[in-house]
Amino acid sequence: MSTVEERLAALGLTVHEVVPPLASYVPAVRSGRYVHTSGQLPIVDGVLLETGKVGASVTAERAAELAAVCALNAIAAVKSVAPLDSVTRIVKVTGFVASAPDFTGQPTVMNGASNLLLEAFGDIGRHARSSLGVAVLPMDAPVEVEMIVELGE
Repeated sequence: MSTVEERLAALGLTVHEVVPPLASYVPAVRSGRYVHTSGQLPIVDGVLLETGKVGASVTAERAAELAAVCALNAIAAVKSVAPLDSVTRIVKVTGFVASAPDFTGQPTVMNGASNLLLEAFGDIGRHARSSLGVAVLPMDAPVEVEMIVELGE
């Protein structure tokens, strides 16, 4: 078990197997010292945990919890191509929030993912981030998260 997985276990969380792709792509690609993950939805054991728009049928608080699940799935995607203990930096996180037209709290929603990454990776989990409001996401998911990580040599 990696140090990252030990930290997550202390929080009562487990890095599961990578979520199988929903279409023609792979969950993560390693290119040199970087891993780019595909967008990860809040899927656990093959089930999308919630559907709908944030600020309408999904609260911002619930969406932040779902963003943390997305981040956990992104960690699993990284693990599928590189050992987690080889991660030296979470470089960039991009979050997509399916938003009601008047919802403007996308950064707060994405704090769910960012906070989980900080707890899992410690200081190397500090990252640049974009939080985008979108009209709709695959399967009507409320949130989706992708990230870029740097690996040691």
